[in-house]
Amino acid sequence: MRSVGRRAFLIAGLAVAAAVGVSDDAEAQTRTYGLSLLRPLALPADFPHLPYVNPDAPKGGDVALSAIGTFDSFNPFIVRGTPAGDISRVWDPLLRTSADEPEAGYGHLAKVIEIPEDHLGVAFELRPEARFNDGTPVTAEDVAWTFNTLREQGRPFYRQYYGDVDTVTVESPARVVFHFKSAKNRELPMILGQMPVLPKHWWQGRDFTKPLTDPPLGSGPYRVDHFEFGRTLALARVADWWAKDLPTGKGLYNFGTRRTEYFRDATVAFEAFKAGQIDYREENVAKDWATAYDFPAVQKGLVKKELIRHHLPTGMQGFGFNTRRAVFKDVRVRHALALAFDFEWENANLFYGAYTRTDSFFSNSDLASSGVPTGEELKVLEPFRSELPAQLFTQPFNLPVSDASGNNREQLRRALQLLQEAGWKVTDQKLVDADGNQMSFEILLDEPAFERVTLPYTQWLARLGIDAHVRTVDEAQYQRLMDDYDYDMTIVEFGESDSPGNEQKGFWTCDSSKQQGGDNTMGVCSPVVDALVKEVVDAPNHDALEAATRALDRVLLWNWYVVPQWHLQFVRAAYWDKFGRPSQPVRTGVAFDSWWIDPAKAAALQAARASGN
Repeated sequence: MRSVGRRAFLIAGLAVAAAVGVSDDAEAQTRTYGLSLLRPLALPADFPHLPYVNPDAPKGGDVALSAIGTFDSFNPFIVRGTPAGDISRVWDPLLRTSADEPEAGYGHLAKVIEIPEDHLGVAFELRPEARFNDGTPVTAEDVAWTFNTLREQGRPFYRQYYGDVDTVTVESPARVVFHFKSAKNRELPMILGQMPVLPKHWWQGRDFTKPLTDPPLGSGPYRVDHFEFGRTLALARVADWWAKDLPTGKGLYNFGTRRTEYFRDATVAFEAFKAGQIDYREENVAKDWATAYDFPAVQKGLVKKELIRHHLPTGMQGFGFNTRRAVFKDVRVRHALALAFDFEWENANLFYGAYTRTDSFFSNSDLASSGVPTGEELKVLEPFRSELPAQLFTQPFNLPVSDASGNNREQLRRALQLLQEAGWKVTDQKLVDADGNQMSFEILLDEPAFERVTLPYTQWLARLGIDAHVRTVDEAQYQRLMDDYDYDMTIVEFGESDSPGNEQKGFWTCDSSKQQGGDNTMGVCSPVVDALVKEVVDAPNHDALEAATRALDRVLLWNWYVVPQWHLQFVRAAYWDKFGRPSQPVRTGVAFDSWWIDPAKAAALQAARASGN
């Protein structure tokens, strides 16, 4: 995320001043009920509930979901262990985001957010009714302890994300103040507001750095009900959840029990859905979406299948090079290997034409670079001209386009030319270096479903004399290998928002490339990229953010850190017809936490099953 500067804070703060009984003294401080990084808050201080929810949604009923892989811990904040994916619903944050408003947060645990005039900090004043689920109050001490613990003992991500915070001070049981090192990092208040608050008293005597096997205490809408590590996690709705009547809680978290079943194989998970053991799934395999949903329950209308449009940045997915490996150090090699990938053939033959080729790390947003750099973007890039390829300034970045025949000779010829320029040559149908060693690397996968899109790529690489082979491992082993950067190539995903900021440090900077368990999976380390990331983080307004982000995007693309794959602007949702949901479309496409079990539909579905129909 990224802030557009002081204006959004001031507008929100002045609007709420009278509502919270604070003097309208913008020169001293800004007190607000929420924060927005891109535009004024869409909702007023007295909004009754989020606009896309049904405030009268019935509570109760069970929903069964699926996940691929395993879990052995309830601590998602550390490198060790494999955490349960749904466990985050146990904890509440200071601010609650909206599924229909980009980069905005409304006071949840925090009733008031205070921004000083110099922007060198933020204060959160907690709601007096905020409680953990054992009845103890949520205090400023819990907030400070959580922050310090995450920064000192959590994943490397937290140390970078919170890096511009100097100190945190507990001024009263309900007021905590974060002091910043600089006023330039304007998204920090929002980042801190998204932090889940953990109970200090519960963690006393427990080692935060170890995987957690005890069901954790939180203040959120769900608690752990029952579980079997590696197989099942069931969360039960907290009936007396302290925030159930808050504007940020009303109409949400309606299921009585939210159960996730873990499967080692995606095919088995799909069969469980077809058998009615799983209620809702989002399909990520285009072939299955086109051909596999013709079973009787779909034909009879008992299972609904929908393409639901979303309006989110789609980021980047691709084959990522681990540039820590010597074979991928040369950008010409990475460029050549990207040329060998025939997206058009895969889209036509594997995906039924469903996908759009991704040509930006900030795809599906106005932050994506295009054409040649001009205007403010050119000004951002100009100081680095001597360190960047000349074509970056004179040619649009374009990915190769084939005729989808599978006979991609022109691109393979160009790839071979680049490889020869980088010191490789073909001998006895093998691409070898100066010492006669064949180019060989492994593509690491964590799902067998990805093999069908990866194996054709290895065949195209084989035409160049390259020995590329695929290894598929389970999720736990995959995570360990990724945390240790012990891989050659893998499929990477970089999700982006409308307001990129501090997370870019974790993705691309030299510091992050050295941290175990970090997000810089490809080992990007470039002084130019470091400088551009700083421009993004320190951008004083949205125009500057656009220019800096487009410049960063362009430099990442021209360095060929990934072989770009594809994206989809829809959610493929399939579900048994037992749900009710709000009629208003949401920006995220699906806001599943606003759905509920419709008693009439659930009864009709149960009757149909009982009758054998």
